[in-house]
Amino acid sequence: MSNKIDYKQTLNLPQTEFPMKASLPQKEPQILKFWEEINLYEKLRELRKANPRYILHDGPPYANGDIHLGHALNKTLKDIVVRFYTMKGFDVPFIPGWDCHGLPVEHQLFKELGITKHEISQVEFRKKAHQYALRYVNIQKEEFKRLGILADFFHPYLTLEPCYEAAIIRSFAKLVEKGFIYKGVKPVNWCINCETALAEAEVEYENHTSPSIYVKFEVGSKEPITNYGLPDTKFSFLVWTTTPWTLVSNVAVALNPEFVYCLVDTEKGILLMAKNRINFLREKIGFEKFEVLTELKGSSLERLSLKHPFFERNAEVILADFVSHEEGTGCVHIAPGHGEEDYQVGKIYNFPVIMPLDEHGVFTKEGGKFCGLDVYSANRKIIEELKESGKLVWEEKIEHSYPHCWRCKKPVIFRATNQWFMKVDHTSLRNRAIEKVKTVRWVPAMGENRIVGMLQTRPDWCLSRQRYWGVPITVFYCGDCGEALLEYAVIMRIADLFEKEGADVWFRKEVKELLPPQAKCPKCKGESFRKETDILDVWFESGVSHQAVLKSERGLSFPADLYLEGSDQHRGWFQTSLLTSMGIAETFPFKAVLTHGFVVDGEGRKMSKSLGNVISPQEVIDKFGADILRLWAISSDFTEDMKISEEIVERVSGVYRKWRNTAKFILGNLFDFDPDRDKLDYNLLLPIDKWALAKVEELLKDVLSAYRDFDFHRVYRLIYQFCVMEMSSIYLDIVKDRLYTFYKDSRERRSAQTVIYEILNILLRIWAPLMPFTAEEIWKYFPRENKLKDFVSVHMLSMSEVNNLWLDDSLLESWGPIWKMRDVVMRAIEKERMEKIIGDSLEASLVFYVAEEKMYRYLKNKELAELMEIFLVSEVKINRVDKIPPESFRDEELLPNFGVEVREASGSKCQRCWNYRIDVGNNPEYPDICVRCVRAMEMNKR
Repeated sequence: MSNKIDYKQTLNLPQTEFPMKASLPQKEPQILKFWEEINLYEKLRELRKANPRYILHDGPPYANGDIHLGHALNKTLKDIVVRFYTMKGFDVPFIPGWDCHGLPVEHQLFKELGITKHEISQVEFRKKAHQYALRYVNIQKEEFKRLGILADFFHPYLTLEPCYEAAIIRSFAKLVEKGFIYKGVKPVNWCINCETALAEAEVEYENHTSPSIYVKFEVGSKEPITNYGLPDTKFSFLVWTTTPWTLVSNVAVALNPEFVYCLVDTEKGILLMAKNRINFLREKIGFEKFEVLTELKGSSLERLSLKHPFFERNAEVILADFVSHEEGTGCVHIAPGHGEEDYQVGKIYNFPVIMPLDEHGVFTKEGGKFCGLDVYSANRKIIEELKESGKLVWEEKIEHSYPHCWRCKKPVIFRATNQWFMKVDHTSLRNRAIEKVKTVRWVPAMGENRIVGMLQTRPDWCLSRQRYWGVPITVFYCGDCGEALLEYAVIMRIADLFEKEGADVWFRKEVKELLPPQAKCPKCKGESFRKETDILDVWFESGVSHQAVLKSERGLSFPADLYLEGSDQHRGWFQTSLLTSMGIAETFPFKAVLTHGFVVDGEGRKMSKSLGNVISPQEVIDKFGADILRLWAISSDFTEDMKISEEIVERVSGVYRKWRNTAKFILGNLFDFDPDRDKLDYNLLLPIDKWALAKVEELLKDVLSAYRDFDFHRVYRLIYQFCVMEMSSIYLDIVKDRLYTFYKDSRERRSAQTVIYEILNILLRIWAPLMPFTAEEIWKYFPRENKLKDFVSVHMLSMSEVNNLWLDDSLLESWGPIWKMRDVVMRAIEKERMEKIIGDSLEASLVFYVAEEKMYRYLKNKELAELMEIFLVSEVKINRVDKIPPESFRDEELLPNFGVEVREASGSKCQRCWNYRIDVGNNPEYPDICVRCVRAMEMNKR
């Protein structure tokens, strides 16, 4: 009769429609549509409306193109935070933003139009720029949605909205009122290609080849040089520079007052140089004649007069602590119009700021014989002249780090111009900000030192930009005397106009329509005015988002709990935000700052079109799915640069498949499990099931801690370890027999089902922030308790809390020896399998040899059936011995007092459970199955 029975049909084999093949590129858009239909974002806000808020403030990307992998990384990390804190019970409004003004948008639009700014009126261009920015806001919005970003996409913040533009001007007005804003002639980073001033955050440092020259400044003092302790002889100061064109504006040569300087007799004449640089310069220039004549302190030469190397004017010797002996000659050429340090020391000595360059980097009439030449042409001309006059001592080309414009990627120059600035040291703002840094949580911790270093050295903030597209600097100038009308009430009036009509009103309306009728010049009482033509730095616009967004009526709050951006924002958005916030509100706009690295290719190279190594987010999503891209974002330590390649994404995809397989196995074995009816009380669970429950609680505890620490890479590693090691390799392998072959309602099977249900219940919740699409798909197949029936989305769930009853540390510790034994046993079985002595592990009988009483008692206290299940064998025998037999398999380092012998199992193979048992055939009705299987089949019939 038995040979007519298909025992497979009597097993509790897994049943689920949840597919192993993810097909994420096809499935995710359907899930997105579902979220939109149920209005998931608003539903979650409504669920938690009475709860405390958690505010992650979105730094606005530029609306000037499709998103790239840097955007995808950034928004994914933000989304993980938003989803985690939402599941933790917080009300988490997330308002996405876009930076719509400034050079990035203007540059791209001019490129698209194929014209320059001189070929279109400002008003007409601004209309086109407005449309262009909105076009890319909508494109990027859809691309972020496709990533699975949970946000209020119906109500984003845009810097071109009238309400935001008004908030910019109100912030400017408050800084004016508090005395932070001034106009002055100072050297700033200037892009001659884009024809505009640049802030520090808009400068990138790249390698650049420059002429390196050593030039003579002859002593030209009218008084005897012996008054300076110098020999009565003709000599020159040896000066080094990599920007020969700046010599046109030279007014002085700086020495370090503490350095010792030497007069050295060479074939190029007697030259003065720092003592510490003598050996370097002798080797560099290759002097054949080289005799040190005298030594003297730098401080003794102050105010000595020198001859300019090619103009009929003098330069003065001055003292400056910034002169270094790390490079050059110890004699530094000073041009106050071309460098911040030069400018500051020039102020001390009351030097004029000579600026002979126009906005194109071309010398004006002030440049004398170099009039009409750009700075690069002037370099060659100046070097030729120095050669002819005998003033050039040495010349070479060097490659060094040099500032470049972040937008056009061309080298920039330092150029003194009349610009609007924010004074960083007004009311001790810099020092107060540095002190406040300590109260902020910086992730990673090195961010604190980085921001402090940048605050310590940053110059006043240049706010002026000579561009078309942006928010104007709302200042008027007297038509009679040129005095600026910098009044709080006037600026606030303009802000009110902006709120009604937008910033374009500044360019459309006449001065008389903008100013109050009674406006008078504060200096000469004149009534004729003209408008400022410069616009505000785009970093000021985004920098005051704490006023425009956090303090708006959007359900947000100030300060934000978290700012999260790339590490370059220490010199960008983080800095401009904290400076404006300290100036306006005397506090920081954030409580914590998290930074991530940049995305590079698989070899660690920066992505660029020229290298052909650019990968777009859409490419990854189309091939693998958004959940895989999201997992890539946390697969490595994102606080450092993140590598990506197809091979790397394939590896992440492999991890995803293991996670998905875990979910599929569990779902398949819950096909007949009703949690409200079938869940067992903890006390009724089998010991191994209690261990598995303790392991998932341990995972939950560690994962929650890692989430709170923003250590998402650790979350990834913890889940991987759990799914692959504790689950697939151990527990799920062990409980298969019970799940498949035991009576369906047996305590043993329901115990295992109870635990795998709780395991997936926890995994679902900790997966949801990481891979929201897959978690949503699993939720569709997950057997739900009645209390969760109305939760149409997995994202409506709360994050699991650690159950201290289940998380039993002593229980976990007690199972430690078993897992060491299992490791030894599995290797012993594999050895026998390789030698063809056995096939499947169920063909094996294990004989344990234990040479330690404590271990022996430990094993004897275990049920043999439990041990057979754990080791996946059909028989286990335990022998207490004084010495481990040499023929047994052992690992002396792991378990010195334990050995195992693998034999063929006694009895016959049960055709239903495949275990070898001596009771197979005891029931004549079922001669080829064991008694346990007979009982299970009989019980299943009831």
